[in-house]
Amino acid sequence: MLKLAMTALVFVTAPLAFYNGDTTCALSKKAEEKKTIVATAVGAEDFSTLVAAVKAAGLVDVLNGDGPFTVFAPTNEAFAKLPEGTVADLLKPENKEKLIAVLKYHVVPGKVMAADVVKLTEAATAQGQKVTIKVEDGTVFVDSAKVVKTDIECSNGVIHVIDSVILPR
Repeated sequence: MLKLAMTALVFVTAPLAFYNGDTTCALSKKAEEKKTIVATAVGAEDFSTLVAAVKAAGLVDVLNGDGPFTVFAPTNEAFAKLPEGTVADLLKPENKEKLIAVLKYHVVPGKVMAADVVKLTEAATAQGQKVTIKVEDGTVFVDSAKVVKTDIECSNGVIHVIDSVILPR
């Protein structure tokens, strides 16, 4: 189960020709025509840092699994907000366990669409801790990260794009 949940954060293998920068996939709504979370992330320029992290953590196969998974996916800009050197440090082989923990903290087992997220106050992550969820003036926050795009449906779950990297305590 833990390994499956980790898969949701691994947006790393197939091309993402159908991510069009908004909350929809350009493919048909048929599940069999949708790409996995990893495939979706791989083709999106906004997720190249996340994809590199998923690869370094060895989570690609997990996030290509059946799921379903909900991934709160930080953009490249979100990773750039971290203190200088943080990403490079996390990508080092000796820090693989830390990287895995950070990535798994962005994954919630199950498919939780935006309409359901706004009803929650917290959610258990694949990392084991809970993220806090709040709505302020119509904007959803997961921990301190703002959700900027929602409901990118994939064959094995859903992606919600966030503007900051969230870190386990």
